[in-house]
Amino acid sequence: MQNPISSDRPREPRSWRRRIPTGLAGAAFWLGVWFVVLFVRRWIPGAFGNFLGIMQLFVGLALVAVAVPLIWQFIRKHMLWSLRNKLVLTYLLIGLAPVVLFVTLVAVVAYVAAGQFAIHLADSRLQAELAQMSVENEHRAERIAQDLERQSPGSVEASTGVIAESERSIALELPRMRLHREMQAFLNGVPVKFDSGPNGKTPFGLPPWATELNGDHYSGLVLDGSDLFLVAVQQQRWKDGRIFSLMSSLPVDGPVLTIVAEGLGHASLLPVRAGSGSNEAKEGSSAAQADQRSLASKPKGTGSTAQENDSKATRRSWIVGGTEPPSINVVDVPVSFTSTLPITDWDTGRPDSVFFAVESRPSLLYNQLFGASLSGIVTNVLRIAIVSLCVIFAIIELLALWMAIRLSRTITASVADLYSATQHIDRGDLDYRIGVQRTDQLAELSRSFNTMAGSLKRLLEEQKEKERLQSEISIAQEVQANLFPLHAQGLDTLELHGVCRPARSVSGDYYDFLVFHEEAHAGMINRRETGVGIAIGDISGKGISAALLMATLHSAVRAYRFASEELVYSESSVAGLMASREARGGDFDELFQSPGRILSLLNRHLYRSTQPEKYATLFLSHYDAGSAMMTYSNAGQLPPLVLSRDGSIRRLDKGGTVVGLMDGMHYEEDRFKMLPGDIMVAYSDGVTEPENDFGEFGEERLMEVVARYRDQPLHVISSQVMQALDAWIGADEQPDDITLVLARQV
Repeated sequence: MQNPISSDRPREPRSWRRRIPTGLAGAAFWLGVWFVVLFVRRWIPGAFGNFLGIMQLFVGLALVAVAVPLIWQFIRKHMLWSLRNKLVLTYLLIGLAPVVLFVTLVAVVAYVAAGQFAIHLADSRLQAELAQMSVENEHRAERIAQDLERQSPGSVEASTGVIAESERSIALELPRMRLHREMQAFLNGVPVKFDSGPNGKTPFGLPPWATELNGDHYSGLVLDGSDLFLVAVQQQRWKDGRIFSLMSSLPVDGPVLTIVAEGLGHASLLPVRAGSGSNEAKEGSSAAQADQRSLASKPKGTGSTAQENDSKATRRSWIVGGTEPPSINVVDVPVSFTSTLPITDWDTGRPDSVFFAVESRPSLLYNQLFGASLSGIVTNVLRIAIVSLCVIFAIIELLALWMAIRLSRTITASVADLYSATQHIDRGDLDYRIGVQRTDQLAELSRSFNTMAGSLKRLLEEQKEKERLQSEISIAQEVQANLFPLHAQGLDTLELHGVCRPARSVSGDYYDFLVFHEEAHAGMINRRETGVGIAIGDISGKGISAALLMATLHSAVRAYRFASEELVYSESSVAGLMASREARGGDFDELFQSPGRILSLLNRHLYRSTQPEKYATLFLSHYDAGSAMMTYSNAGQLPPLVLSRDGSIRRLDKGGTVVGLMDGMHYEEDRFKMLPGDIMVAYSDGVTEPENDFGEFGEERLMEVVARYRDQPLHVISSQVMQALDAWIGADEQPDDITLVLARQV
């Protein structure tokens, strides 16, 4: 029982290892594991924890670099392989991408416009406060200047009661008691001191650039060190030449920004110069100078060194006012926007800017934009119309997307049907057809595929039939090859050679050698040849029909040859069974000694057994070995030529018309003696009639080749004739069957 358990244990880690991905997926897997493990750096303080955090950052970057191509490969392989998914993605890119871009553009523009509008409202309120301070300061300056101007020039200290009384009266006239404004008076840049109760935060004196203003007034937002003020300065030049300046200031702090952000949300200011381009050293120098001026202008005991250090530490913090606006619905998202406000550097008088941020919501901005008109009928109608239009556009977009997906499904369904059909065809199911119900172009494509499948099935059946016919033709070739003499069996006195090269699969030409022997006695065959019959013919037409008629002609000639043969088994059955296939008895060649008579018999046979348009040309001769006499008759065949030793040529043209065309024909005979060295050349029209640009090959070229090689073996002469013919025909197709028979007297 322990052996199976012990044998199973080592297999578990192997299967576990096989489940771990390799390659690019394996790299992503191990990087992900490493990234998760490095999360322990959160609980490790110090430099080692920071080092692990840096390592986690680099591992995360490597994980992203590996995961992006892996995800893209997965999407292409599993999600975008299907044509339907590709088309859906295409429609989404074509249909939704412009909408998303347009909506994004509108949202960004609306967000920026809302932020700018919020900044504009807050800035307008600050400017309104400055305008109010400037107007009030102008009236106060006229009143105080009149009181001070009536006093003597040396009695400045005595005017403090008047200034204090004027200031208290002004304080009672403030429209918003929550804001604490400060007022200072200057004569030729020298402050006029008076007792007005506890002093608030004010700019540190009147800078040189403000002792004599162009236009006698100034109002704006100023930055004095790290403090922001709304300042209004009004100046008057007295008759005695003195310049009276009255400065009203309001420190920009949380309560001021709360009033500015009322109805907007949340507002904040950063009292740091944003556009001066100065570096931190210059800022520190400016802040130090501001601190020194503060110490010089403030009375002793007004603040400790610790408080001044705290002021330096916090001079860069944001000034915040207002409350975070609540959301009234889902789309009422926060709108945060940061801009800059123009300021004046109180020390130098140079223009600059500070950062100003407002956080609001569309509902608050909408209320500020339309105000009381929100409750109007027209506004409600417009709001409902805009919402309805958005809903209609969304419905149209969804409808367009739905129609696109439906169209893509019709396309992908046709492609899926075609793909399935190709798989069936690939498996050999040629009867499979695609069900077509639509009338579009894809449906026509499916119908064309069905037609193609039917045509393919028909072509395969035709191919099988063609292969069957080719097989039968191959058999016919073998049969026809057996009909021709298997080897040229010559005589002692006459050499024989024949060749037939079909133009197609089978030939319509015919040639045969019929060797005759002496009479056999008592079953014993005397092998001495007495003569030979030579036959060469050409069947009308080509191909199978000509080959069949050639076989008929061959069988008929052989029948007449066997009709003159004394069968050995006519003497005894044992002798017949022991007879050779090549020669079964002695020959009575008396019938073949008259070729004209055999041609008459063949003409009658073919005429009565074949169609009227079927006929054959035939040359038939008998050679007697003892006398070397050649008896022949020519039935329409191209006349064989006999090349003598002296170079003369005899044309063997005695005979008659073709066989099988008309009944009752008579054929003449002729005879001559073959002399030693004479070569009889019998041929079909496929030898002399091939043409090229120079005309036909012709008898003359044929006899020139035979005469050139007349002393060579007959098979060499035949091969030289064939080479000359091939060179004459060239690359063209062989036009007709080529048959050549040679006989040479020894």
